[in-house]
Order: sequence, then C-alpha cells, then structure tokens
Amino acid sequence: MTPGVATPPPSSHIQVPSLVIALVIMLACTLYPPMMVSPDGKPDHALATALFVAMSVAFVRGVGFVPRMLVWRWLFSGWTCFAALAVAGGVKFLH
Repeated sequence: MTPGVATPPPSSHIQVPSLVIALVIMLACTLYPPMMVSPDGKPDHALATALFVAMSVAFVRGVGFVPRMLVWRWLFSGWTCFAALAVAGGVKFLH
C-alpha cells in the first residue's frame, strides 16, 4: 500500500446534495452577477473565489468522483465545500 493513498471507495455514485449545491451556485452566479459586486460597485474577487471554489468542489464530489490520495480526497470533500460557502457568506456579510 502506498503511503497517503486510501483504499478505493466501494463504489462511487452521484451525490445529489453536492450536485444541487453546485448547480445552484452556477445558476446564481450566471443569472445574477451583481451578487458578486461590492457595495462600491467593484467586483468582489474574494466572494467570487470562495463561491467558485465551493462550486468546483461540489461538482467534483457531486458527479461521484472520489480521489484515492488522502490530500485530494480531503480537498474535494463536502467539508471543503462547506468551508468555502462559509467564507463566501462571511465576506458577503462583512460588506
């Protein structure tokens, strides 16, 4: 067994909650871009980055891909998606 590599999961399958989160973020950012603008009218890059990280992680997890390496499995986990959404919420709340 290679260090840092987990045993493969029994079966990878679509995870509907993650896929729904990814689709909602994608549609919201596409249909209403002013959501990612700061109060002074400039693009809020921190908010956009946090939202797009959450969207990317949710898409990867939502389509059923589970990486074998522990580092990548952790980075593409639901917890990372939740953390990115929490950062996005915090950034939006502070503005």
